[in-house]
Amino acid sequence: MPTLRLLTNVEIDPASRPALMARASRTVAELLGKPESYVMVILESGRDLLFGGTADPAAYLELKSLNLPEARTPEFSRALCTLLADSLAIPPERVYIEFAAPPRHLFGWNNATF
Repeated sequence: MPTLRLLTNVEIDPASRPALMARASRTVAELLGKPESYVMVILESGRDLLFGGTADPAAYLELKSLNLPEARTPEFSRALCTLLADSLAIPPERVYIEFAAPPRHLFGWNNATF
């Protein structure tokens, strides 16, 4: 159930979106050691977003996963910031990332919860 939500003020060309989403999906699966078949990526580009008083390229990410290893969030932050810098030219200092590990009974899937 790993889910990555990527919200940015960068306008992403529709033709480029699938490759970015695929790279993000692979990255999340590799970081968490989970099958990519469980990973969901939500991409919201061209959003109104002001960070530090400017509308320069910026992003807000949410990474949710059951049993998210909190001790590894600095590693996850580096990997996700690198992804954004390489793909969208968003500098790491213009990225906020929220990490969350919801309890299994509060995350639903396939007519049930985990």
